[in-house]
Amino acid sequence: MPPETIPSLLEPETFAHGVPHDVFKQLRDECPVYWNPGRPARERAVGIVEPEQRGFWVVTRHADVTAVSKNSELFSSERGTAINADMRPQDLDMFRQQMIHMDPPRHIALRSSINDFFKPKTIRKLDGRVRELTREIVDGVAKRGECDFVNDIAAELPLLVLAEMLGVPREERRILFDWTNRLMGLDDPDYGNPYDAQAALMELFQYSAQLANARKEDPRDDLMSVLVNAELDGRKLEYMEINMMFFLMVIAGNETTRNALSGGIRALCDFPDQRARLIEDPLLIKPAVEEIVRWHSPVMQFRRTATRDTEIAGQAIAEDDKVVIYYGSANRDERVFERADEFDVGRHPNPHLGFGVGNHFCLGANLARSEMQIMLGEILTRIPDFEIAGPVEQMHSNFIHGIKRMPIRFTAN
Repeated sequence: MPPETIPSLLEPETFAHGVPHDVFKQLRDECPVYWNPGRPARERAVGIVEPEQRGFWVVTRHADVTAVSKNSELFSSERGTAINADMRPQDLDMFRQQMIHMDPPRHIALRSSINDFFKPKTIRKLDGRVRELTREIVDGVAKRGECDFVNDIAAELPLLVLAEMLGVPREERRILFDWTNRLMGLDDPDYGNPYDAQAALMELFQYSAQLANARKEDPRDDLMSVLVNAELDGRKLEYMEINMMFFLMVIAGNETTRNALSGGIRALCDFPDQRARLIEDPLLIKPAVEEIVRWHSPVMQFRRTATRDTEIAGQAIAEDDKVVIYYGSANRDERVFERADEFDVGRHPNPHLGFGVGNHFCLGANLARSEMQIMLGEILTRIPDFEIAGPVEQMHSNFIHGIKRMPIRFTAN
């Protein structure tokens, strides 16, 4: 397709049926740093006006995504946030209080204050509990012979683990799921609208503040207790900073793992020979999880903002230009991955960027890997003949590669 027919990557409808991999392949081959036009301000709902959305540079090759990610001095997460959407000034100030929208040294200081909670040795101590929860979840569906994989399995494990880590009571975990859907599904009519998203954010902040107050009075061995005692610039975090960190943990702690698991099971249905390899050789589960993250790439993109005039792959970039790095495209780059469009559970090497790279490498990557490895092993043992039993419904989003519903069936046991 000629460049003028490239669909706008700003519009969620472009991703309504999945990632347009043919579009990204063309861009990698013909225009690896591509200008996507913006759109004027518009009223999203009565009284809610979305500001003008500026155009942005689309970065599609693995080498360029890596280079941008590793140079936070030149490509800032803080100047315009890591979200592609241009915001109102008051929203911009609020989001800059969240770790993912910070640059060094603030980002490093805040990340270091909670990093111990996510180190490999800490996550390994959780493996036994993750196995218990995994068996409980699969036990709950195995006798039925069918389920909605997204809601009944993929969402449940990260929600249960996240609730325990944050100090949220188990019976309230589905509140986290509801907030995530309403906030991340802002552009999807199944999940809500701008009013719902605003309400969800206020509900989340109120809950976070109440939980923070409780932990200040009664500290426990959970992440909220760590947050209320964390320091930034030599002081304790303010309530809004705690709220924004809680917001980040709620979204990142369940959205990405849920969608990676769902995308992985879908891939194993589409590539039955790869499922057979896993069943025959369980040692392949670790590399299989890496391949699932490469293949599905649950976070499609993040934004950076150029801090001065520069260039990427020969393309001139002006100061304050938006630069959007597409992980799913980088993860299918034929310059790095042989047979990039094939799903291979034994792929090695596999230098995928599904967890990011550089300063903002996913803090929860070790936990996500553990959850996915344990759940995949349990599914392949208990319900190995699973197959898709109805339409797979994709989330309308230009940011999250999300699956809303995916019915599966299997031999009840």
